[in-house]
Amino acid sequence: MTAAERPRPSAPGRWLRVLPRVVCHSDAMTVTAADLDEAIGFAAATLGPLGDGDWTRPAGELDWDCRATAEHLGDVLLSYASQVVSGPADHYVRFLATADAGASPADLLEFVVAAGRLLASAVRTAGPQARAYHPSGSADPAGFAAMGCAELLMHAEDIARGQRGQETVLDAPGEVCARVVARLFPEQEPALRGAATAWDALRWCTGRIALPGRPRRGEWAWHGEPLEDSSRTRP
Repeated sequence: MTAAERPRPSAPGRWLRVLPRVVCHSDAMTVTAADLDEAIGFAAATLGPLGDGDWTRPAGELDWDCRATAEHLGDVLLSYASQVVSGPADHYVRFLATADAGASPADLLEFVVAAGRLLASAVRTAGPQARAYHPSGSADPAGFAAMGCAELLMHAEDIARGQRGQETVLDAPGEVCARVVARLFPEQEPALRGAATAWDALRWCTGRIALPGRPRRGEWAWHGEPLEDSSRTRP
């Protein structure tokens, strides 16, 4: 395993790199470090009480267990922070972050929270014109913030479902979810606005659930590149 491609769970859905060109502009698409703070708090509040459980259980419908999912979450948040700080144009910063073999669930959560806070700090200090590599397009700090929020919210639910049962449904912060959907899934957001809660919209966009009249997505991708960059380079 290398850092050239961050590992992703194979289910639910299949994540694609190829994205349509989208041209739209909205202040609602701005995702900030404050949104990351809220997503970190949500994940910590959700997972903190589950520290006595068996984290070798599968995480929701993923092909990872809860421990591996938490470890992935810490790694990917640190990776995003490194991208924002270093700004490589065509690759991930070459590292993989792992927890100690003897790390407890509480230790894993500490890893996740620390990584999330480092990403929030990187986003706060980066200029809006900063860009760095991501497979979904050269992303700006707001894009990495949005991706970090999505990872935190979705994987917190995956782990909670692994610990509490597959029917577990969380109530993630709606305003954060709305901004993440608008920033990462701009081609879907107009039709979803008002048709579902922001949390359900994010869950649908990432292949977790079906919505009325909208079957569960088997393939999906988010839009890492800033929309103004798409508009500028569109033929």
